[in-house]
Amino acid sequence: MKKKNQAARYTLATLLIVAVVCVGFAIVPSNKRNTIMESTTPQVRISTNYGDIVVKLYDETPEHRDNFLKLAREGYYDSTLFHRVIKDFMIQGGDPDSKGAPAGKHLGMGGPEYTIPAEFVYPKYYHKRGVLSAARQADQVNPERRSSGSQFYIVWGKKYTEYELKQLAAQLDGQRGQQIFNGLAAQHRDSIQAMYQRGDQKGLNELQRQLAAETDKILKETPGFSFTPEQIKDYSTVGGTPFLDNQYTVFGEVVSGLDVVEKIQKVATGQGDRPKEDVVMTMTVIE
Repeated sequence: MKKKNQAARYTLATLLIVAVVCVGFAIVPSNKRNTIMESTTPQVRISTNYGDIVVKLYDETPEHRDNFLKLAREGYYDSTLFHRVIKDFMIQGGDPDSKGAPAGKHLGMGGPEYTIPAEFVYPKYYHKRGVLSAARQADQVNPERRSSGSQFYIVWGKKYTEYELKQLAAQLDGQRGQQIFNGLAAQHRDSIQAMYQRGDQKGLNELQRQLAAETDKILKETPGFSFTPEQIKDYSTVGGTPFLDNQYTVFGEVVSGLDVVEKIQKVATGQGDRPKEDVVMTMTVIE
């Protein structure tokens, strides 16, 4: 009975959400882009009206590195805004629609006609304060966790006690089952959609049962979630957003100008977390 209840955690509603929301979601293959092969770790200066932020990019995330450099060199980011700012969390930019955007305009949906494959280098790179990460669409429509072609964020976050980290680790471990189940369901997206459209409730229930059993099998065969000693040290002394680990691609970090990030994350914001006074950026690749 306990086993049956455990499988029931992964609900039919989740299956239907994956089936319906993912319909029509187009991804442009990454090979449609021209990449730049870099042999050394490059840096990029992000100049704002609050000062300069210099970031280095990781060679271990070459797709994100090359794309960011290409756009920066082309001037793609120049005159765009840090359009979404949340105190004690992060600052986000890279939406081309933010250039000259009038006050009150909803931002955050713009970008080039492609996405980038996830490049998780975890646990080496994680969401400590000052890292540069790629924004993306939610798991329901983006189960592969592909990154936006241009939008990024710089983490600020907060400091956590070791007790808080222990509690968070337990919570994240409890979410693994649903994440695994969602990933498996996404692999059956077309058949789920077909069964949903013809009202095949019996077929949906049977597939749900099969996927739940497969999820439980994977959970038993894989270790539970835990933070590394390095993560615990950084999250407790420096700060960050540990609940985003291994979900969004971390592809660089601030090497100077963290004080500028601090200033920006404190600015007054309005609807949609947009700063009331524009925070404008330009980018320069440091060759």
